[in-house]
Amino acid sequence: MTVRDLLAMASQRIGGADARLEAELLLAHALGASRAHLYAWPEGEPDARQRAAFERLVASRERGEPIAYLTGRREFWSLDLAVTPDVLIPRHETELLVERALARIPRDRPVRIADLGTGSGAVALALARERPLAHVTATDSSTAALDVARGNAERLAIGNVAFAAGDWYAAVGDARFDVIVSNPPYIAAGDAHLAAGDLRFEPMPALASGADGLDAIRRIVADAPAHLADEGALLLEHGFDQAVRVRALFDAAGFESIASIRDEGGHERVTLGTKRG
Repeated sequence: MTVRDLLAMASQRIGGADARLEAELLLAHALGASRAHLYAWPEGEPDARQRAAFERLVASRERGEPIAYLTGRREFWSLDLAVTPDVLIPRHETELLVERALARIPRDRPVRIADLGTGSGAVALALARERPLAHVTATDSSTAALDVARGNAERLAIGNVAFAAGDWYAAVGDARFDVIVSNPPYIAAGDAHLAAGDLRFEPMPALASGADGLDAIRRIVADAPAHLADEGALLLEHGFDQAVRVRALFDAAGFESIASIRDEGGHERVTLGTKRG
């Protein structure tokens, strides 16, 4: 079968709006090539080993396994990140958290940043790449996740990030930061979405947090003032319907200049606040 034949077959089996793109990503991975190579070689005939590898990938995708886990890669903020089932798959909407954090971080002087629950390191590495004078501490309670994040930092040659194991602030001791960011778990434990789509395959501790999804956010917000420098900022990603409750948590913790930022879909997705002096 030619590349064209294999892509047509896989697109039909995978189905959905992104079937062709997913088929191309999987075939390129099986061939160890780029998608551009597929366009330039549509009449090429992969060998039996390559076809078998592609068949296994397509069958896994038919079962719902995420493309990112099958290829071991996901792009985030123009960074080519390695991902495994030990980490949450970086998503485009989380780039809003990076964008808003960068707006608070000066380019011309050292700044201390913490990324709590770093997973693959997506947010921490994006901030560190954009602000080379900053010192970023990336934490996670999962040592397997930290191994993925460290590997990404080494492969991307981003040296201004340190990694620490521990549950939220337990990983940083008494350290204080100018900016704290986090994309914590925020889905309610009983939410039906956890049993659908890619979420079925992602690490549950990185997704769900208590009956209303806010357990982790409560802890992060309540303890943040003790770990922020004067006029330091806290920025969190949260669910599309949680902004009102998250702003109330910021207010109760003594933050000022509290605001929620809407994503491209118009949902309030990131909330931020400044520690009162």
